[in-house]
Amino acid sequence: MKNIAQIISWIFHPLLILTYMICILMIVNPYAFGINRLGEGRSTLLVIMIFLQSTLIPGIAISMMKTLGLVPQLDSMEDRTNRIGPFIATGILYLWLYVNFNRLPDIPIVFKSAALGCVIALFTAFILNIFSKISLHTVGMGSLVGMILVAMLLFSYNSFQFGDQMYSMYTLLFVGIGLAGLVGSARMILEDLSPKDLYGGYLVGFSTQLIALQFAL
Repeated sequence: MKNIAQIISWIFHPLLILTYMICILMIVNPYAFGINRLGEGRSTLLVIMIFLQSTLIPGIAISMMKTLGLVPQLDSMEDRTNRIGPFIATGILYLWLYVNFNRLPDIPIVFKSAALGCVIALFTAFILNIFSKISLHTVGMGSLVGMILVAMLLFSYNSFQFGDQMYSMYTLLFVGIGLAGLVGSARMILEDLSPKDLYGGYLVGFSTQLIALQFAL
């Protein structure tokens, strides 16, 4: 069970969530990005840029902290004191990412809102980390579910095509909720987290996406 839980935790690592967000949005509404489908035209370049800035570069920064002894071990991030440096580095990088993409006129509001929501979630979690060992994985999954809801609010249709099949946006929302629950269960297996830590993460991630929408509009 622990091996499976570890795999789930890595697949849905918080640093990967923003990359998943842009992929989902390109599948649900590719026309908002000026493409017909994910993988066409500049979509691949955009996904790579988001992955580099939201996953790879923060990951390298955290690894450098480990090398310098600022973070005892990369698998001990659930310790509140070990999170301070990575929180600051990742928060700055995500803020830089949002500022850069917010200036681009061809990036849709829905993704700008999602990126801003991730920034707000990071700094909110950083503050709450002083008082509680909030789960960063559930912050990420709460953000993902919140982004799907925001997309449903902004888009004028309730279904999308993926491959040869049509899917309901509600199906996507329920899948997101199910995956969020799966990730929360995996973290419970791997870490000594209280329900407050898990549900607090979901609440922070979900609510900050809705808050970000008010600023992005």
